[in-house]
Amino acid sequence: MKPFWIATIVLLLAPVGCSLMAQRAGGQPHWSQTRWASAGLLPDPATDPEALVQVWAARTWGWKGAFAVHSWIVLKEEGAAEYERYEVVGWGVRRGLPAVRRNLRPADGYWAGNAPELLGEKRGAEAAAAIAKIRAAIAAYPWADTYLTWPGPNSNSFVAYILRAVPELGIELPPTAIGKDFLGASPFAPMPSGTGYQLSLAGLLGVGIATREGLELNILGLVLGVDPGDLAIKLPGLGRLGLHSANGGASAAPLDRPAAGA
Repeated sequence: MKPFWIATIVLLLAPVGCSLMAQRAGGQPHWSQTRWASAGLLPDPATDPEALVQVWAARTWGWKGAFAVHSWIVLKEEGAAEYERYEVVGWGVRRGLPAVRRNLRPADGYWAGNAPELLGEKRGAEAAAAIAKIRAAIAAYPWADTYLTWPGPNSNSFVAYILRAVPELGIELPPTAIGKDFLGASPFAPMPSGTGYQLSLAGLLGVGIATREGLELNILGLVLGVDPGDLAIKLPGLGRLGLHSANGGASAAPLDRPAAGA
């Protein structure tokens, strides 16, 4: 069994090492000195009145960025004058603040200098029908006052919970969304895309298979996988490497190659 475990360790740590070196190549300023402003990717709600649901993610700050992304969800009711952004953060939770925050940052904002990437969306009637369910899922989120970077519940656990509660969204989270496989006390649940199922032991060890995600193995929160439908492989740190992005369209760089600063 020794060769098997050596190969497993190499598969887990080598991609993370490459990701960490890429991140550190240009250095990184303190998070307070990085860019948090809008990336200018969303239109003015006044000129785009239709209902909208979007899921975004960006690499996290510091050494964690070699492993993981931070994800959030954006809503806009039909005719609404502004976007709403919902996410989970750990800042202030120990002092009694809720983990779930609304409009903490711009809807399409950079995260500690790292560019946001749109993971998936619904517009028009589909979005309008989903928004009430999303609001109910946000209200029912069981870890609203709890945050744990690893293995969860964290920002990715929150977004994955919402996606499971509203499977018609059909959005896949990237393998770098560490915490997405945290299920609490339950070992069995749908995959976040709603197109398959997974077994997970506290987000530390598990397996999932789905039409959208393909096959994923979770080892200590790090994901190895293969997506035959999109001819992609999934590696810790490096993310998803393939011909197409997970939720349609061409692959984008921010989640696959962490920024070296901003």
